[in-house]
Amino acid sequence: MEWAWLIPALSFIAFPLVIIFGRWLPLKGALISVAAIAAGFALFWVVAAGRIGAGVTDTDVFRIEWFQAGGITANWGMIVDPLSVMMLGLVSLVALCVQVYSLGYMKGDPRFGWYFAAHSLFAASMLTLVLADNLLLLYIAWELVGLCSYLLIGFYFERRSAAEAAKKAFVTTRIGDVGLLIGVLLLWKTVGTFDIPTILQQAEFLLHGEPSLLTTTTATWAAVLLFMGAMGKSAQFPLHVWLPDAMEGPSPVSALIHAATMVVAGVFLVGRMFGLFEAAPLSLLIVASIGMVTVIVSGLIGLVVTDLKRILAYSTINDLGLMMLSLGAWGFTAGLFHMLTHGFSKAMLFLGAGNVMHGTGGKVDIREMGGLRRVMPFTAATFAIGALSLAGIPIFAGFWSKDEIVGSVFHGHLYGAQAIFFILLMVMVFIKALFMARAYFVPFTGKLSEENQHHAHEAPLSMRVPMALLAFLAVTAGFLAIGWGGGYQGFGSFLFHDKPHAFEFNWALAALSTVVALAGVVLGWMFYYQHSLSSQRMMERFPAVHKFLNNKMYLDDLYQWVIDHVALVLGRFIAVFDRAIINDVGVNGTADSVKLSADRLRYHITGRVYNYALGVAVGAVAVAIAWWILGTRV
Repeated sequence: MEWAWLIPALSFIAFPLVIIFGRWLPLKGALISVAAIAAGFALFWVVAAGRIGAGVTDTDVFRIEWFQAGGITANWGMIVDPLSVMMLGLVSLVALCVQVYSLGYMKGDPRFGWYFAAHSLFAASMLTLVLADNLLLLYIAWELVGLCSYLLIGFYFERRSAAEAAKKAFVTTRIGDVGLLIGVLLLWKTVGTFDIPTILQQAEFLLHGEPSLLTTTTATWAAVLLFMGAMGKSAQFPLHVWLPDAMEGPSPVSALIHAATMVVAGVFLVGRMFGLFEAAPLSLLIVASIGMVTVIVSGLIGLVVTDLKRILAYSTINDLGLMMLSLGAWGFTAGLFHMLTHGFSKAMLFLGAGNVMHGTGGKVDIREMGGLRRVMPFTAATFAIGALSLAGIPIFAGFWSKDEIVGSVFHGHLYGAQAIFFILLMVMVFIKALFMARAYFVPFTGKLSEENQHHAHEAPLSMRVPMALLAFLAVTAGFLAIGWGGGYQGFGSFLFHDKPHAFEFNWALAALSTVVALAGVVLGWMFYYQHSLSSQRMMERFPAVHKFLNNKMYLDDLYQWVIDHVALVLGRFIAVFDRAIINDVGVNGTADSVKLSADRLRYHITGRVYNYALGVAVGAVAVAIAWWILGTRV
């Protein structure tokens, strides 16, 4: 297990090597990046074997001192526990698949080497984040993840839309990161350390009513502030607006961001610090409520989006909302398990979207597609697997994790609001299945256009092999939930053996959620395949609703209005105040007054004795007169 640090270190080393020596190496050094993450994935199995051999429910911490100053001790350390092992496997596997896929997808790009260098830094940053044993190191890795997302979303920076999307992602996530930083400092001020195990130990003392450095109020504020950071990275309402625009980056980048790095960082943070949230139950209700709102907003908007990658982006936001909803309902095992199954399925779906763009000359509007399964059968088949998995259809991986989310909400601690959350969740299960059906039926079934018939083609083998592996996992990863002895405790006992509601399979809930999901798929089949129902007629019948959803509920317009009429106006006022008051009066004014006083006073310093003698005489006379007047009055 002590070798775990090598997994991110290899990709960190690959980053400068590709930049410095890539121009002289085959494929511009891309093979260094691929080899580094492949070696990291191989090391994952070594670390996992060590973790299981040592007892899967234990936690091991390995650290060396970084610096000590002013009572602050900072370490380079890592936590090797079931959660970090799971994340190491997810991140390294998906990153490896994406990089192998990119060898074919990015072929011929003028910045081919830089693309793989940034990929290495991205993977290394995320791997460091999941291993970090203290909040300071976690925060550094957290910001590196944000930097890499900025670089890769804006990879085609010569396009204005890509440059704007990169800035939007960077600025929006910074809003949440301010909360995260304040939360980290609050915990350090209260507990006196950045060490995660120590903080969680104090939270456990508070939870059980034992003496603790934390109070319920402090724990609640700290948990909410940490969740603000998670809201930004994991695109939770209202900080979700950056993720759809992040589709401006290359499709493999979208696969990596959506499946294993940027957006799952927030969910991981809540999972890592769950003991703190557990000690502050109000914070969990906030997490669940934000997650539910995110699910509703993304599900409804996803019904009308026509850009294939943006449909998948809203699907990601929807699934992230489900993860947060489950965590907030104390169903953390279900939420984290869904992060795993979603990662495999969503990575494959984005790579499938990349195949479509690659084979159709860059098309992303599903209305310009149709019938692509005839010329792209492999992509159509794997895309269908991913869509069925995320729609929650048995026996695909997403079914098992989605079913556990349903169970966690049904049994959850939601201050008596379980019924409301459960009903809303069932509605959104239906809508999610409907728009995943739309994402498949519209581009892959129906009439094949003459242009696509002559020009569309299947992706090369180098791009299909990673997708085949991810498709296999999208079908089978759900069976991790089943223990070797046949019990439904496998994943739950590995990840959180001591937590409530790990896995309690409920056949009635499973049947209900499956029927609801199948109803959504069937309705999608009637709308977009059989055409017995007309989506166009629905849009004409409810034009205001369609316009509202098509404009993303005007949330982006609202933010732009606030920026134009509040932020910029306030900024101009602050700029004028800074120049006129702070600068001219406060700084320059003080300096000018001192200079003016010095200019006036310098005339009494002449260097001539008779001038000084006159001054002494006048002074003596003035003192005598003053003494005489005062003496007379007394």
